[in-house]
Order: sequence, then C-alpha cells, then structure tokens
Amino acid sequence: MATVDTAPAETPALPVQPRPRTPPARRPSGMAVPRQPAPTTLIGSVQRAMRLLETVAAHPYGAPAKQLARATGLALPTTYHLLRTLVHEGYLRRDKGLFFLGDAAERLSSSGAREKRRGRVADTLAHWRDSIGAPMYYAMYRDGEVEVLCVADSRETPAAEEWADFRETGHAHAIGQCLLSQLDEGARREHLARYPVQALTPYTVRDSDALLRRLARVRRMEPVTERQEYAVGTVCAAVPITVGTTAATVALSLPAHQADRLLPAAQRLHAEVGRHVGSLALSISI
Repeated sequence: MATVDTAPAETPALPVQPRPRTPPARRPSGMAVPRQPAPTTLIGSVQRAMRLLETVAAHPYGAPAKQLARATGLALPTTYHLLRTLVHEGYLRRDKGLFFLGDAAERLSSSGAREKRRGRVADTLAHWRDSIGAPMYYAMYRDGEVEVLCVADSRETPAAEEWADFRETGHAHAIGQCLLSQLDEGARREHLARYPVQALTPYTVRDSDALLRRLARVRRMEPVTERQEYAVGTVCAAVPITVGTTAATVALSLPAHQADRLLPAAQRLHAEVGRHVGSLALSISI
C-alpha cells in the first residue's frame, strides 16, 4: 500500500536559475562538474528513499536506523518513516534492529547484471560476425522451446529471414537441430510430438524417425550443419554449448552460393566458442 511522506524536506528547494544564452565551454576531462540547482518538480521523499537504499547497500552486514540517519543527513523520524515504507515494499528487510537490502532491491540488481551479460554476449557475437564474415545467432532451449535470444548481423552479412517460426521448425534449421541434439531421446520425442516434422523445402528431413537417427549420430560438442533444409538459398551451422542441463548454441548462416565456406566457418566458430565457453556459460541465462 502506498504511503505518503508528510515529513518536511530536509533543505528548501533552491530557485531555478535561468539557462545561459550560449553553451558553456567544455571542461577538461576529470574536472568536477558543479552541482546544479534541483528542479522544483523533484519529489523529495523519493530522493531521500533512494539515498537510504544506497546507504544500506554500502553496509553488507546491515546498519541501524540511527547510523543510516547520520550517514544520509536525514532527521531520525523521517528515516524511521522511510525505512518502514521500504521494508513494507520489500526493498529493505529488518533483522535484529539492522537493515539490509530486501528481495525487491536484489531483483533490481539481478536485472542490471542480466543486462550486462546480455551486452557481453551481443559484443562477442558482433566480434565473430566481423572476424568470420557471417551473421551470428545465440539461442537456448528453455521451457521446451527453441528461443533465439540474440542476433548479430549487418548490411554486408544479413541474417536469414525467419519466414517460418523458428520455435515450430527446430527440426529444419541448424539452431534447432543443435539444441535437440543436446537433449535426451525422451525430450526430443516430446518436442517433436508438439512440433511435428514438416517439409519446408525439398531438402528438409522427411520424418521424425529420420531426424532422431541423425541426432543420435551427433557427437558431443560437435557442430551441426544443414544445407537449405529451412530455407532454399541458405546454409547454416551451429556449435553446441551445454551447461548442466541447459542447452544453448551459437550459430551462423551463409547464402547457398557460399556453401564452400560453411565448414571452415563452422570450424573457426567452434574454436572461438571453445576459447570463450566460460564467459558464454556465465551468460547462458540472458
């Protein structure tokens, strides 16, 4: 339940100064930027709550209310009022008179870390796209579904067009085949029962039994390739990444007239993934 903070602001808001008519000169790197007057539209209670959260985060072993009041420069009654509100909303928790970050704050932190991992994967894919000269894809098998989570392409190396839903056509493209190859046979059959094999091109595998036999022959950590099974004019390769029970893959695609590049590119990607498998494994939950 939202609580209105009726405590007075700690310091009166300064008047807004008029903007200069000409832009200020650029300051040398490292020079401190003077604090600007606070706009009158800022909500003081939110500012004070954020200061409290930051201060609690700086005390991993907890801190009492009086210490937090001193550290933030807040009045003790205001501090107690904000602490009670933050505890009620789950951003803080209280244990034996000490305050710690709560589950809601931890979720915010985890979300930021997840975005950082996502950026790291995107940067890695972009590097491989440029060095290998092919669009790159990062995908996982999650909750029974083939999910393409990140694509790095460019005008010179465009990604394959998803003309048929990747989730429903895992039997046809290298990404799906690579992910299915990392599952046990029971999980493969369950997936194919939900998404039956269908002919997308003249080159698509014809039935589930043929696909299962092919997947059974794939050796652990071996790249998977397909040639025009998902789309006429496109060939693909995918390198598996298995962490515990989680199946993931990094893949590339090429136009069919560059099919002679597919195996060398797949081998190079395999080597690159091997060198970066640790960081990719840490990012597998993006």
